[in-house]
Amino acid sequence: QVQLVESGGGSVQPGGSLRLSCAASESLFSINYMGWYRQAPGKERDLVARISIGGSTVYADSVKGRFTISRDIAKNTVYLQMNSLKPEDTAVYYCYSSNPVVSWGQGTQVTVSS
Repeated sequence: QVQLVESGGGSVQPGGSLRLSCAASESLFSINYMGWYRQAPGKERDLVARISIGGSTVYADSVKGRFTISRDIAKNTVYLQMNSLKPEDTAVYYCYSSNPVVSWGQGTQVTVSS
């Protein structure tokens, strides 16, 4: 099972930016998909963005144009750049990988509030 270590959460005002990082214990070339889900209190865990082994990306409609997922293959790390953050982006963000066994990171809190 892939081990995933997340970092980069925190608190920010509306309109601000944060970047999340997710470091994998294996080469990204051995992982079919990596990405991020988020879960707000009382809500289901939903996909935010993912990147495939070939580099193609998928985004939730709610974050298109504001969030960007990218990767550094040499560092086995995937990033989520979050710009123009809104209060409704507040959630615990979980990194995941699928090869096809699914692994999850520990989660990192993102709070957007004035």
